[in-house]
This record gives sequence, C-alpha cells and structure tokens, in this order.
Amino acid sequence: MLQVVDLSDSVPSAPEADLASPPGVMVAVGSAADLAKAETWLDAATFTLTEEPSADRRVITVDSVPETLAELGRRCERWPHASAVCDDVLRAVRPDGAALAGVITESLAYSTLQAGPEFARWLEERGPGGMPEIADPVLAERDGDVLAIRFNRSRRHNAFSTDARAALLEALAVAQLDPSVTGIVLSGNGPSFCSGGDLGEFGTFADPASAHLARTRHSPALALDALTARLGRSCRAEVHGRVLGSGLEMAAFCGWVEAQDNSLFGLPELMLGLIPGAGGTVSVTRRIGRWRTAYLVLSGRTLDADTALAWGLVDAVCVGTQRVS
Repeated sequence: MLQVVDLSDSVPSAPEADLASPPGVMVAVGSAADLAKAETWLDAATFTLTEEPSADRRVITVDSVPETLAELGRRCERWPHASAVCDDVLRAVRPDGAALAGVITESLAYSTLQAGPEFARWLEERGPGGMPEIADPVLAERDGDVLAIRFNRSRRHNAFSTDARAALLEALAVAQLDPSVTGIVLSGNGPSFCSGGDLGEFGTFADPASAHLARTRHSPALALDALTARLGRSCRAEVHGRVLGSGLEMAAFCGWVEAQDNSLFGLPELMLGLIPGAGGTVSVTRRIGRWRTAYLVLSGRTLDADTALAWGLVDAVCVGTQRVS
C-alpha cells in the first residue's frame, strides 16, 4: 500500500524510527517551505512530490500532487508486490559500491517477482508470445581503436532479446580482452535506441533460478560497468527515440550518454509485475539517485531529453548539429 506523509502537518522528528522494518512505498508531499524543514523525511521517503521547482534529486516536481498521488495509489494497488520489492531493492542497493553486488540483489528480487502472481497475471493477459527471427540482432564494427556496437532489430524498436544479449556480450568481450580498444560507441539502428526487453519473449525462462544465473553470469551490465571503469567517457552511448527499460539501464552504465532531442526515457517494468532487471537499480540510481529512480518505476511516466539532461540521466542533448551539455 502507498503511505503518504504530508510535510505541511506536524512532521515527526525521527522517521528512522519507523524504518526498523521495510516501510513499503512512502511518498512525502509538500511545498518548498515544507521541504526546507523536513530534511530527514526527504532521505527516508521513497521520494517526495511538490508542485514547485526543486533541484533536489530526492524531490520530483509534478503539475498536480493530488493527481500524481491518485495514479501512484492505483498502480501500487494493482502491483503491490512489485511496488514493495522495488522500494526494498532501491533502499538495499548501494550505487557507490560494486556493481556486482547490486546486480545480484536486483536479479534475485526480479526472479522472485517472475515467480509471483502479478507477472503470471500479465502473462495471462498478454496471451501466447511470439518472436520473429531477425538476423544479426547486434552489429559490431571496428574503426581504428573504437568499437562501434549497434542494436539491429529496428522493426522491434531494438527490443532486447536473448540473441541480442548474446551478440552484445560477444562484442563487449572483444573490447574487454583487447587493450588496443580505446573507445566504445553503443547505438541503435532504426527509429529507437532500445525499447527494453522484447515482450514476446517474456515468460520463456526455464525457471526463476536459471534466469537469475543467466542474468548475473552473462551480464552486459557488468561488462559495460567494467569497460566504463577502464575507458571513462570513451565508453559512450548515443541514444534516440525510445530509450526504455533495459535500453536505458544499459546506456546508463556508459561513461557518457548523448541523446537526440527526440529521445524518450522510462522504466516501464512495473506494468509486467516486475522491476528493472538489466542493472538499472545500479546504473540509473548512480545517475539520478534512488528517489527519482523509484519515481520512474512506480509512476511509469517517461522523461523527455531536456528533463533527462536536467536530472543527470544523460550528459548531453543534440538538437540537429548543436549539442547541449
């Protein structure tokens, strides 16, 4: 259930006392004046909503707090397990720590939800899945010391699939093993960078435990994290169109993310009864904090390129030939 804390009321002085057990989704609301005297609650809440401008990454500015709360309430009521697990994972993951620990925590939670009733309901509502055969789901080309990697399932907005993951891992492994590679550019052919996991393939895992082992032992997230540690801003993503779900999660691991002004960013996994499963609780949280990451997941809303830049989700936005960073 969604717990709302109105910061305009008499604010408890020690919210930590209420966090001895997992608190569930706890959203604080208030004006700029309320926020200024409620520092402890800003940290403790899942996130805080206001209708006034705020640069604080624990706070989300919305057009209407009551309307946003109503929508959040409906979503938490429809997907209570996924909402609570999302909050648990984001509180547990330490984005400044090792990526491996965060990816394992995320994946275990993801597998738990794969075995749960909300994902089962989504699978039943979707009906039988289907996957078209698409040759060369990922293209890799060496240009001097730079390895260009492009998603190549443009008919599916480069939706991420098992064969795409295998091809991406193969390309990234080349870069990891070859010290002469001094730059990586990750991009996508067609109208979108990557629209997230291919929904036609969801539900085909043998069992949640095997799926967890596949995610963590063959992880593009961990490969990108290692390459960014080595290459810094020379490991970059150039994104456009839909940058959703696993597409956003992988791009956020790169040392530099450059977006076209038509880019649209989001984490839509809750509608499947799931949470981000491609490392996003680490990569996205590193860029924008756990509070705004939680908002993206729980609200299901998307960000335009300018908002993504203001939040730090991307490092530059290109409008034609002009770049804003």
